[in-house]
Amino acid sequence: MPLYRIDPQQKTVQVKPANFSRERDLQKLFEANLESLLGVRLVASEFTTGDRQRGRIDTLGLDQDGYPTIIEYKKSNKENIINQGLFYMDWLVDHKGDFALSAQKALGNEIKIDWSRPRLLLVAESFSDYDQYAVNRIGANIDLWTYRLYGDDLLSMHAIYEAPGQPARGKTVTPVVTVPIEEAEAEKPEAPVYTLDDHLARKSKETQELFQALRERIFALGEPSEIVEKANKMYVGYKHGKNFCEVRLQSKLLQIWLDIPPAELEDPYHLVRDVSKIGHYGTGNSEVRLTNPSELERVVNLIEQSYRQTV
Repeated sequence: MPLYRIDPQQKTVQVKPANFSRERDLQKLFEANLESLLGVRLVASEFTTGDRQRGRIDTLGLDQDGYPTIIEYKKSNKENIINQGLFYMDWLVDHKGDFALSAQKALGNEIKIDWSRPRLLLVAESFSDYDQYAVNRIGANIDLWTYRLYGDDLLSMHAIYEAPGQPARGKTVTPVVTVPIEEAEAEKPEAPVYTLDDHLARKSKETQELFQALRERIFALGEPSEIVEKANKMYVGYKHGKNFCEVRLQSKLLQIWLDIPPAELEDPYHLVRDVSKIGHYGTGNSEVRLTNPSELERVVNLIEQSYRQTV
């Protein structure tokens, strides 16, 4: 997609696409801005996997929801980035202790790590249709991001595939997995998997209906499949590349956190509370509460402002 600058005389000047001279330059830029670009905190760069599974992970991180995250970068789509990323994912789940120690060293001993959905983010200038089909069939928690550099000071990003979370809009998907009997008897789930039904259970009819109305409005902010819904233990998160909103169902209201600083929100009705210095469940620091349908329009306006930051 062409990119244009508008000069003071209202003339448009096209900004020509550029390239990173080295793959390492691409990696350094992302690592310097990891939270703002991908919603991931940096744990380690160029992490060596040891003697048995020799390799060097470009970036290790911890995402907004506490999921361990591997990020691999490629300048070209001709390199086998998917297989390389899967190799490192296999290392990650086999070396949880190594990751935990590195994460605590980088981010502090109080961090919480959720091993139920470790992530792999692959960043390249482009991916083929075959790549997108492959990651969809693999079933692992893989996201594909493309980037484009314009001039020497403009960067464009696009999430062309995000691993599905909770099936959207009430659709039910039942995965079929065949496991040998001896493996099935030995396997124990490492962490519970939460669903939308877990959050709706034992809530009043009014709260459930209010949540469904809000949910529909959130999905309507983007194109079909652009917004990913993921149910965690304490809330239902909504992301477009990175989190922009989290919703916690309470007995008589919805507690909502927005991933945008309170000072950047246009909040004419003073609905937002700054919770950056107090404990809260969501990844965002702007809290708003929805108690009845009459407030829906005002709250959705605030959610949309957070969403627009991710577009």
